[in-house]
Amino acid sequence: MLTSVLAGFANSIVLIAAIGAQNAFVLRQGLRREHVWAVVAVCALSDALLITLGVAGMGTAIADRPALLQAAKWCGAAFLLAYAVLAVRRATRPAALDPGEARPATLRATVIACLAFTYLNPHVYLDTVLLLGAVASQHRYQWVFAAGAAAASALWFTALGGGARKLAPVLARPGAWRVLDGVIAAIMVAIAASLVLG
Repeated sequence: MLTSVLAGFANSIVLIAAIGAQNAFVLRQGLRREHVWAVVAVCALSDALLITLGVAGMGTAIADRPALLQAAKWCGAAFLLAYAVLAVRRATRPAALDPGEARPATLRATVIACLAFTYLNPHVYLDTVLLLGAVASQHRYQWVFAAGAAAASALWFTALGGGARKLAPVLARPGAWRVLDGVIAAIMVAIAASLVLG
């Protein structure tokens, strides 16, 4: 059992630690200190749900429906490109770069954006449902593997959201926020391109 939980933890942390759309959003919310724990909770609970679905066999069902994967790919790419445009606009408008002066988003709007970054991103299905589901099927204690994978996700998002404030002094200048939003825009465009061209 210990082997399964450690395998689940290790496989999950490797997949989610790569900077992607969801991680960039959590980081930005952490830096702004805006609804951070709500965002962390949505991400961790969503990963736990998707990992559970993968271990329960949904990964196999999705893999057998290429049209569904194609639709998710195009919707996800469109969403990521739209968010990239917003990030570029923030980067080019100095007045909107200071997190203390910018009007805070509502909790509802933040949670909706977080859900979109999670469920409109086909990579999350590939990582959690398909890949982790397939790896879990090789373990005798599949649900222990799933628990380890979900624990890794919760730990990662907690560290990312909560630890982001340590970077706040570095990002106290508008120029630093311009760079951050530029990097976020580039990440979104790259992920969208990989979805469309991959």
